[in-house]
Amino acid sequence: MPQTNPFHSLVPRKLSDSELARSIRLNIEAELDAINLYAAHIEATDNAEAKAILQHVMDEEREHAALFWQLIARLDPAQAQHDREASRKYQLIVSGAPHEAVEAVGEGGAEGGAEQEPPLPKQLTVGTLRR
Repeated sequence: MPQTNPFHSLVPRKLSDSELARSIRLNIEAELDAINLYAAHIEATDNAEAKAILQHVMDEEREHAALFWQLIARLDPAQAQHDREASRKYQLIVSGAPHEAVEAVGEGGAEGGAEQEPPLPKQLTVGTLRR
């Protein structure tokens, strides 16, 4: 007989996508905590067998966190928009773009800002030549 009641956490209604996204964010937090815990255990031992198991489990947690993040992007369109903008901002920051160009990403409304890319910096680098 199972010791845990499988019905103990049933809710009286289904969650909306927004509520589910909030719950999934908590799941990501738990996955990241587990990753950090396993990494600490790996660093704290010389036992090769234990390290191998911990590394395997830690990699699984990384995959879970990544899958949850993909799910949130589908459940929360505003989060997905922030992801797209953050990706573009990251590219600009590491390529040396001016602060104004970075901050211009996403401005101009939901439709105009996401499509229009701010200009790349005048200084050419390998990264700026990829476009």
